[in-house]
Amino acid sequence: MKLKALFLSTMIFSMNLFSLEQQSEKLRILVYNTHGLPEIFISDNPKKRFPVIGKKTQDFSISLLQEDYSHHEELLSGLAKKSLAIRGGLGGRLICPFCTGSGLTSVFNLPKNWTVDVENQTYDTCSGWLRGENDCFSYKGFQIIKITLPSNKRFFIVNTHLDAGKRDSDRAARKKQLEHIISTIKLRTTTEALIISGDLNLNSKNPEDVKLLENFKEELKLTDSFTGHKISKKWTILDYILYKQGEELEFKVISVGEDESFVTEEGPLSDHPALIIEVSI
Repeated sequence: MKLKALFLSTMIFSMNLFSLEQQSEKLRILVYNTHGLPEIFISDNPKKRFPVIGKKTQDFSISLLQEDYSHHEELLSGLAKKSLAIRGGLGGRLICPFCTGSGLTSVFNLPKNWTVDVENQTYDTCSGWLRGENDCFSYKGFQIIKITLPSNKRFFIVNTHLDAGKRDSDRAARKKQLEHIISTIKLRTTTEALIISGDLNLNSKNPEDVKLLENFKEELKLTDSFTGHKISKKWTILDYILYKQGEELEFKVISVGEDESFVTEEGPLSDHPALIIEVSI
């Protein structure tokens, strides 16, 4: 009887370990270009929009925002008290006093026992001072986010905003910026799960931009989470959520789409769609 009891106890213990190993965590992730240029360059009311955007981040585990240039305090006013907001690089104001920072902000509403480390990098190239989309007036770059779970397993997220514009020089800048991401990621990680997202300014209907996107995906073995899913035709598709499985952690995509609640009575909260992905880890 004692041997039988010991056998049953061992089996139950093993099953519990297996159950713990198989447990998954769910994440809701928002990717959103907030249209946060200085008021002089836009016709709507960012001081009204940004607190609303901040409040909406409370519904997500992670919010990866772009163009948070000039209304950061208004954004922060809408965040939950427990939220952790980490802003991207602000650039060298002494070198270029009229320039803005990267415009990147990542907001986290994660369990307390998860660890978040963020590294900000600035691109080495840009296209456009007084022509094109004037990208050189912002210190665009990317955030490398390392998230460590209580099990000490980890995954990486990249939040970025690439050079805009349709000229050959704009596309050449985007190519170099993608190469910057590739080389940095390959130095930081090889086997961990990875999400790369943001406003890549790669037009889904432009063959040259699509070629850049496909080469980028191939280099890092990325999958486009929106393949087979349609976004409203009112948007030009420039924003992406790409991912790669890891050896220790895998992403199971539960759902992807556009959160169409990002509006007020005055209209959309931005000139980009609010992309969302829900995954289990």
